[in-house]
Amino acid sequence: MKNVTLVVMAAGLGSRFGGGIKQLEPMGPNNEIIMDYSIYDALKAGFNKVVFVIRKDLEEDFDEIIGQRIKEKVKVEYAFQEVDNIPAQYQEMYKDRVKPWGTGQAILVCKDLINEPFLVINADDYYGQEAYQKAYEFLTSNKAQQDKLQLSMVGFILKNTLSDNGGVTRGICEEENHQLVNIVETHNIEKIDGKAISKGKEINLDSVVSMNMWGLTPEIFDVLDNNFNQFLSQLDPDDLKSEYLLPTIIGDLLENNKVSVKVLKSNDEWFGVTYKEDKQTVKDSIQALIDKGIYPEKL
Repeated sequence: MKNVTLVVMAAGLGSRFGGGIKQLEPMGPNNEIIMDYSIYDALKAGFNKVVFVIRKDLEEDFDEIIGQRIKEKVKVEYAFQEVDNIPAQYQEMYKDRVKPWGTGQAILVCKDLINEPFLVINADDYYGQEAYQKAYEFLTSNKAQQDKLQLSMVGFILKNTLSDNGGVTRGICEEENHQLVNIVETHNIEKIDGKAISKGKEINLDSVVSMNMWGLTPEIFDVLDNNFNQFLSQLDPDDLKSEYLLPTIIGDLLENNKVSVKVLKSNDEWFGVTYKEDKQTVKDSIQALIDKGIYPEKL
């Protein structure tokens, strides 16, 4: 069996959730959290290590609520995403920043823990079993040596990823022959009168979108490291909110023909918790999956 790691990004502040740590909110009938179902699906597909990307101040809660349980079944490690985890020359410049630097930084902090292919997911998103199966198959396939990185992305349909309770950010994808051509990070997409609207512009509900489920290889770390330095050097010192985002990074690599990204479409329904009002919808969705026999009553 080949080594493949699951990276769970869980360092977000969860501000839109209305307080508390949304990644640790009970959703299943026996207080399971969304991550429990994600890890269950990943292990079933063949993954054999989990790296949680968290803030250092969350470590005790994480280890108590999920880490200790998961360690009984799979190797677990922690990577810490902190605001000041940036090159020394920029630390004084951004000493007033509070928010972490985004998904690109989240992956970069794992560089000393991962030497094998890995899959990236959000902690508060449910992706479905098919997504992990397809990702594992791609990550363990023998890909011919080429002059650019061979990555993958599990794509979902936009209409299946919107919230009834407010706007969301999605990476809108253009693909050709199952290869990603372009990705545009699109903010505040709202469901209005059965349509997807962002800044007054309608977006095709059947668009393929990225939900930050990426199949990567360790070679990506050098790319992220170099590009992060460039990102910080070009940023306005007064800008305390801009983020180093994985979809944008990969979009730039695509534009410069430095990467090939296979689009793996999943037919499973995605759901997640962006707003506190989403919680009941997620709980109902999980119970429906249990009723169908997809999951046992108690994981």
